[in-house]
Amino acid sequence: MSKRLVLRLVLITSAALLMACQQKADRDEAPTSVDTAIYTNPIIHADYSDPDAIRVGDDFYMVSSSFNSAPGLPILHSRDLVNWQLIGHVFQQQVPLDVFARPQHGKGAWAPSFRYHDGKFWVFYPDPDFGIYVTTAEDPAGPWSEPKLMLEGKGIIDPAPLWDDDGQAYLLHAWAASRAGFNNVLTLHRMSADGTKVLDEGKVIIDGGDYPLHHTVEGPKFYKRNGYYYVFAPAGGVEMGWQTVFRARDIEGPYEHRVVLAQGNTAVNGPHQGAWVTTPGGEDWYLHFQYKEAYGRIVHLQPMQWRGDWPVIGADEDGDGRGEPVLSYRKPDVAQPSADFRIATSDEFGSVKLGPQWQWNANWRDDWYSLGDREGWLRLAAQPLPADAQVPNLWEMPSLLLQKFPRREFQVTTKLQLGGEGPLDAGLLIYGYDYAWLGLRSGDAGYQLVHEVCPGAMKGCVLRETVVANLEEPVIEVRATVREGARVLFAYRTAGGTFTDFNEGFLAKPGRWVGAHFGIFARSGTPTGGGYADFDYVRVQESLWCPCEIYPSDDTIMSE
Repeated sequence: MSKRLVLRLVLITSAALLMACQQKADRDEAPTSVDTAIYTNPIIHADYSDPDAIRVGDDFYMVSSSFNSAPGLPILHSRDLVNWQLIGHVFQQQVPLDVFARPQHGKGAWAPSFRYHDGKFWVFYPDPDFGIYVTTAEDPAGPWSEPKLMLEGKGIIDPAPLWDDDGQAYLLHAWAASRAGFNNVLTLHRMSADGTKVLDEGKVIIDGGDYPLHHTVEGPKFYKRNGYYYVFAPAGGVEMGWQTVFRARDIEGPYEHRVVLAQGNTAVNGPHQGAWVTTPGGEDWYLHFQYKEAYGRIVHLQPMQWRGDWPVIGADEDGDGRGEPVLSYRKPDVAQPSADFRIATSDEFGSVKLGPQWQWNANWRDDWYSLGDREGWLRLAAQPLPADAQVPNLWEMPSLLLQKFPRREFQVTTKLQLGGEGPLDAGLLIYGYDYAWLGLRSGDAGYQLVHEVCPGAMKGCVLRETVVANLEEPVIEVRATVREGARVLFAYRTAGGTFTDFNEGFLAKPGRWVGAHFGIFARSGTPTGGGYADFDYVRVQESLWCPCEIYPSDDTIMSE
């Protein structure tokens, strides 16, 4: 039997196995499948933190916070509230441009608010160091207008606009103690109808200290229904908080309150901060996050109903009005489900632009990368660490190209090759407060396969570095497998070989207010930069049931 025929049989078998893998992934991992009326939480097991959502016609749109990443404020689209796709970002570069040219971990775009009003889409978002910005678009996929600073001040966060029935407009917001010196209060302003400025100094209408056991009241969403003003506001903190609703007949209060969603006897800690949405058929639903350490703030969907003009969210088995999160439930009743929607992860680099799943560690520059220098490959120009970096590691590296962890368990594989002049490192990175990477190094010792671990990157770490192998050529495939609990195992293979595990286990950690990321990078060993790394693909396998060695290496295929 010829080698070409053997290869053809291998590829046919691979395709069949891949189809079986995908079918198994749909059954085991996807929030719902095409032929079932039940969904399972979380609907998005990825760090789309502080979600706010709206419906326009038959379409639902969601925005989430993005902190220091660029592009920022991701926009997602769904038709059934269960299956979502990423369609763009509110901004490509974060303002002020010079400030966010460097990584500003935990700063930047905090919890946004999403509204549709006067025939256009609005996003209000806070930067805790500068104030509240507003931006608008005719199409939620963009382009969005240049963000305008409509309320300046330190510590002003979590904006929530409301256009009232009488034509008056208002802005409600919270406070960050880290900047303002206080929190746990919500301040109301009259706002211009065009959303570009506030019209007064503001008035505190909700003080968490006035309500038993309420601390860290923040993240408000502002609604009006049946003559009541409603403020949906989380309390208790990110990790272990709950969802409170305040209501009043007068917009300035006084507000009565009720806890409408809490962990209860479930495993879903801190179910809070999100959005109330209504389907075209009149069903009410609530989206919220759950903090899950390295995975970030993942997104859940809860049924919601009204009882005595109070919302009841989740399962209220004892009828006391305080719901608990559901793990599974019937799907929303919509005309056209979006069962085929998925948030992209893999990238073959065959397009003229990067996929929307990618975000840089700071405002990016055009000369950092190219999708045209080598057809079908992404070229990352090796960048030096900033000369005035406070810690000499990747924590302050702007040019990291990153993605969110997409599932509880997944596997990411890339092939890279070094080129150009000068010493450099490049590879596959797992990134957070601790980080680790496996990849290539060129330098005085020639070409090497290197594994590096940095525990405590933000404070400066003692790097643990291992030279795994010396190489004849600067090309390698590397892989990271993430298991339950964010346990990471790296592996590698050279041309024509099989994957070899590198058995130094690594536990992924979150970053500052964000989950862990995976990504790729190229770091120069000189202050002026030089050299580059070409990446053929980044392939993400989101179900780990499948055999991992069904594909021959690219070099084997080419040699035939």
